[in-house]
Amino acid sequence: MPLADPPSLDPLLERIGDAHYVLLGEASHGTAEYYRVRDALTRRLIEEKGFSFVAVEGDWPDCQAVHRAVTGAPGAPGDPAEVLAGFRRWPTWMWGNTDMAAFTRWLRRHNGNLPPERRVGFFGLDVYSLWESLHAVLGHLREHDPDRVGHAMEAYRCFEPYAQDPQSYALATRYLPEGCEPQVISLLGELRRSAARTDALDGSLAEFAARQNAEVLAGAERYYRAMLDSGPQSWNIRDHHMADTLDRLMEHHGPDAKAVVWAHNTHVGDARATDMADIGEVSVGQLVRERHMGKGVVLVGFGSYSGTVMAADEWGDVPRVMDVPPAHAGSLEDLLHGALPGEQALFVFPHVQLQRPPSTGPREWFHQERGHRAIGVVYRPRYERVGNYVPTVLAERYDAFCYLDRAQALTPLHALAAESPEEQTWPVGV
Repeated sequence: MPLADPPSLDPLLERIGDAHYVLLGEASHGTAEYYRVRDALTRRLIEEKGFSFVAVEGDWPDCQAVHRAVTGAPGAPGDPAEVLAGFRRWPTWMWGNTDMAAFTRWLRRHNGNLPPERRVGFFGLDVYSLWESLHAVLGHLREHDPDRVGHAMEAYRCFEPYAQDPQSYALATRYLPEGCEPQVISLLGELRRSAARTDALDGSLAEFAARQNAEVLAGAERYYRAMLDSGPQSWNIRDHHMADTLDRLMEHHGPDAKAVVWAHNTHVGDARATDMADIGEVSVGQLVRERHMGKGVVLVGFGSYSGTVMAADEWGDVPRVMDVPPAHAGSLEDLLHGALPGEQALFVFPHVQLQRPPSTGPREWFHQERGHRAIGVVYRPRYERVGNYVPTVLAERYDAFCYLDRAQALTPLHALAAESPEEQTWPVGV
C-alpha cells in the first residue's frame, strides 16, 4: 500500500496522538513523493486532530500571501496556485510546484467550510527575505501607523546602498562592524511593543505579521553577517530563527494550538543524533524537543534509495531533472533497499531517549550510526559520496521514518529563471 494512502499512515497517527508539534522532513527539496506523503498526513492531522496551521521552510512574505489565499482573505486570489507560481526567490520550485498547488487548493476548500477564526493558516519560518520584509514593514506602517515610519526609513536608508545584495552588505560589515544592526534593533523594538499592545486587544494578524517581518529583518541581518565566517554560527542563527518563529505562531494561535512543520530533514531531525552536533550545529527539531516535549513533539524523516530529483548544478542556475544514483554501500538507504527492494515503508520508533544503547552486544539497525542521504537544491550526483551523507542514529534523530525506495522529481509550476543573490547553506542549500 503506498504511503500516501491514508490507512497506511494509521500507525503514525496513533503515535502522534495528542502531540502539538509534528515536524515532517524531506531528503531533498525536489522530490514529489515527499510532498505527497506530507500532504496526505497533514490533511489527516487537520481533519482528525484539529491542527491549527502549517509552517514551512519558506519566506514569511511569500507564505503570508499563500495564507491569505488559503484562508479566503478579501482581495486574495481564489486559486492559491497563482500565488505559488508568483514566487520569485530562487529556488522557486521548492514551493512553486504542482504538489504544493494541490495541497493549498485542498486547504482553501477545507477552510471554506469553516468560520474565519477556525481556518487553518499557512506560514513561512525562514530568514532570507531581508529586503522583502523591510518593504512589508514600511507598507504596514505607512498604512496603519505613520508616526512610526521614521524608524523603518532609518533601516531602509542604511540598507539602500547595498542594492539588495546581501553579500555586499556582509562584506561591508568587515569595515563597519555594527552595520545596520542599531537601526534594525530600534525598528524591531517598536514593532514588538506595537504587536504586544494589539495582541492584547484583538490578536491582529496584521500587527503580528509586521512584527514578524521585523524579526526576519533582524535575523537576516545577523545571518548574512555571520555567513562570512566559517563555523556553525550562520546555520544556528537560521534554525533558531525558525524555531523562534514557530514559538511566536503558537503563542499567537493560543494555548491549544497545534503546528505541522514542513522542512528538510537537516532542520526537522534532531541534530544531536548526527555529526552536526560535533561541529556545534543545532536544528529546529532539536530546539522544539528541548523547548516543548511536554506538549508532545513528533519528528518524521524521509529517505529514498534512487530515482530522480529536481535540482541545479550551481546556486542560482536553472534547475533540471537529475538522476539520483543508488545510495552508496553501507548507508541507511542501502540497508533499507536490501531489505525492501521497490517498496515503501513506515517505521515508528520507541520513544526517544537520546541515549545510545550500551556498546556491548548487537544494536537494532535503527540504533546504529549510518550515513543518511541529504540532497539540497544544488546537487552533483557524481560527487555525492563526498558531501551528501549525514552520519545518523535514525531512532534518535526522528520518531518515525518514511522510506520510499524509488522517488521521482517534482514538477515546477512555471519556467525557472537563474540568478540569485542568496548564499547557499550547508549542506548545499537545505
